[in-house]
Amino acid sequence: MKPYLWHTLPGAVAAAALLALGNNAALAHDPVFGIGPHVLYKGGVETAVHQHREKAGEETENELALELVYGVTGDWAAGVELPYASKEEGPESSSGPADIKLFTKYRFWREDSLGLQESAAVLLAVNMDNGDETQSPPLGNGATDYLAGLTYGYEGLEWYRWASARYLRPGENDAGLQMSDKWQVDFVGGWRPTPPEYRRPDTVWLLELNGEFAEKATLNGNTLANSGGSEWFLSPGIFWTYRNFAIKAGVQIPIASDLNGTQDESDYRASASFEWHL
Repeated sequence: MKPYLWHTLPGAVAAAALLALGNNAALAHDPVFGIGPHVLYKGGVETAVHQHREKAGEETENELALELVYGVTGDWAAGVELPYASKEEGPESSSGPADIKLFTKYRFWREDSLGLQESAAVLLAVNMDNGDETQSPPLGNGATDYLAGLTYGYEGLEWYRWASARYLRPGENDAGLQMSDKWQVDFVGGWRPTPPEYRRPDTVWLLELNGEFAEKATLNGNTLANSGGSEWFLSPGIFWTYRNFAIKAGVQIPIASDLNGTQDESDYRASASFEWHL
């Protein structure tokens, strides 16, 4: 469709046409803390800067990451995340490059109708052994970790919903330490208060329910008592887009916790990102 024709269409009809045409760069959204099935168009490039902060007791961690994603096909994307972290634990602090992440996502199912797109995808990721584990607190666990996930998304003109599940399998480092296996589940709803128009900013409000279930860590085959357990978070957020730019932000508020031993419960987690689709 030629650009000048957008002026002749009402906002809702234009957005419906965008969805029908599969213009992912314009309308596709993913949750802040969960994962969604969004992928890039073939040959598309996405650059993003992510800021994440979390606090639990006397432990505070900040991470700033640069992310690059490439659309291998219209249903398959791959990327890399390059993080820099700073940590504080009581009087001790550390900072430096953290574990590099390589990831890929494949959308195996998609169904479009007027003003609606449903899709599902699988995700695979590898956390490399790059962080300096000799610092205190350590910036990495000294092992390569693997993550697999499955996600479903429903994207309409007014309402959104997502569901996802992820499994993290940590590796064992040279000292015999293996961090906790972890399951993460996410249920997300989104609401767009104003019908979208291609040349105007678009806002979607999000509310996520995020759960984490971790097994106990092991050291040389022995379980560590002060590890593992479960936590649940209620996470309000926002996804604001303008054409090929997007700002995404949210905060995780703990609502339930059942951690083993003497672990600090999470006080909060917050994330923000700026994305640019080329």
